[in-house]
Amino acid sequence: MTSSCLGAHKVTLRHLVHQPMYRNMQHSGVGMLGGNAVAFPCSKSISCGSYGAGRIGTRCRALSVQAVIVEKQESPIKFQTGTWTWSFENKPLKIYFEEHKRNGSGPFKDIIMLPTISDVSTTDEWKAVAKDLSMQELAENWRTIIVDWPGFGLSDRPSIQYNADLMEKFLVDFLCAADSLFKSSDTERVIVGGGHAATIAVRGATKGLVNVSAIIAVAPTWAGPLPIVFGRGSDMETRYGLLRTTLRAPALGWMMYNVLVSNQKSIESQYKSHVYADSKNVTPSLVESRYALTKREGARYAPAAFLTGLLDPVQSREEFLALFAGLEGKVPTLIISTTNSPKRSKAEMEALKGAKGVSKFVEVPGALLPQEEYPSAVSVELLKFINEL
Repeated sequence: MTSSCLGAHKVTLRHLVHQPMYRNMQHSGVGMLGGNAVAFPCSKSISCGSYGAGRIGTRCRALSVQAVIVEKQESPIKFQTGTWTWSFENKPLKIYFEEHKRNGSGPFKDIIMLPTISDVSTTDEWKAVAKDLSMQELAENWRTIIVDWPGFGLSDRPSIQYNADLMEKFLVDFLCAADSLFKSSDTERVIVGGGHAATIAVRGATKGLVNVSAIIAVAPTWAGPLPIVFGRGSDMETRYGLLRTTLRAPALGWMMYNVLVSNQKSIESQYKSHVYADSKNVTPSLVESRYALTKREGARYAPAAFLTGLLDPVQSREEFLALFAGLEGKVPTLIISTTNSPKRSKAEMEALKGAKGVSKFVEVPGALLPQEEYPSAVSVELLKFINEL
């Protein structure tokens, strides 16, 4: 931009700011510092020599407006949301998903991102990574789909018996059903999952139920909050069953759910103690967004299963390692561990270092949700791995 143009623009803006048309532009969201803000370029749309004191007229204002509109650029990233109907036991469930990809006609390879299963599981935890990948030229032929599990996030939450088998069946159907988002079986697919989600994906792939090009397991886990602390003895299983039944009850269930899960202090405490590595990253807006999820209709049913171990894909470390071993020579697998995971969870991740079926093991900053707390570190490892395939 030349100095003459800069001088002309200053004069133009000083006059336009007092014009009715400019004030209308401000109110409509178009302007220098609004949501669609742009800089005036030195272009044919504006004649630098035509702007002087006392020479601002209707014609000049129109030209200025034209310049603002002409310079607005379309984002190279396409983002959309939708729902897919999953039929389970003759009940239709609306499953929420998001799609991130670069503008283009394709064909696209697919990255399926699965949220970490938790009391407040949500697609939001993967958004930053998905956007980051979409901006990378090395990933221009990839389409990223983030999907909420049934019973969690923005998907339907009916009162059904949630367990690991149900979650595995959902994943298989989501990928393989005739009306799925992935119509071509020849399309290259990579599954990226956090926590239990990663292990459920590995379980499905080991059984040969899903056809994938690679699996990326981020902070993979297999034991729910109560079993990992109190174990799985017969006496504890009885207590878990009682708690689960209570949480599902109409009135008492909501009361107990509000104490254990659906309150902001509890959510903030969990995120600061073991979900995030740095408590300073746990903001009020983050807590509020998770709290809102706990108030959705049917919100307590799936978390009741998760808390008490019904969503655990395996029952022991031996079974955990055996699942990954089943991928040996079949599916390339990346493990992304974290520096500050809780002690028990970190021990299970460390057990995968050098384990059979694990192609690559890396460590990034974070605890149980590195993809949300440190998305750039995770996206770097994801992009590096998929481009090595």
